[in-house]
Amino acid sequence: MADMTPLHLAVELEDLPRLRDLLDAGGDIHDEDDYGFTLLHHAIDVEIDGHTQTGEPLEVSTTAYLLARGADPLRRPEGGRGVTAEHMAFVCGHWLATALFEVWRETHPDRT
Repeated sequence: MADMTPLHLAVELEDLPRLRDLLDAGGDIHDEDDYGFTLLHHAIDVEIDGHTQTGEPLEVSTTAYLLARGADPLRRPEGGRGVTAEHMAFVCGHWLATALFEVWRETHPDRT
């Protein structure tokens, strides 16, 4: 976790108040880590991992908050390589995020 940006660390810890503060202070909603994961990619990964590791119900709060703040689930990582967060959610079985992204597409027809 030491190599993570403060934004990615907030996502990793699902610390929504900290994430809000960092974004309010000018943090980039599309901040990428060294692997090309945006905050939205990272949120999907964390939510799936939490569900898999604990057996608790699948969460979607970090993903939903990032969408509300302007994250684009169709955005590809810098350089155009890699998958979109929408594709990642679908392939990994994050059905809650997939449902949110479907609604997002309806409200963002210019991006579909």
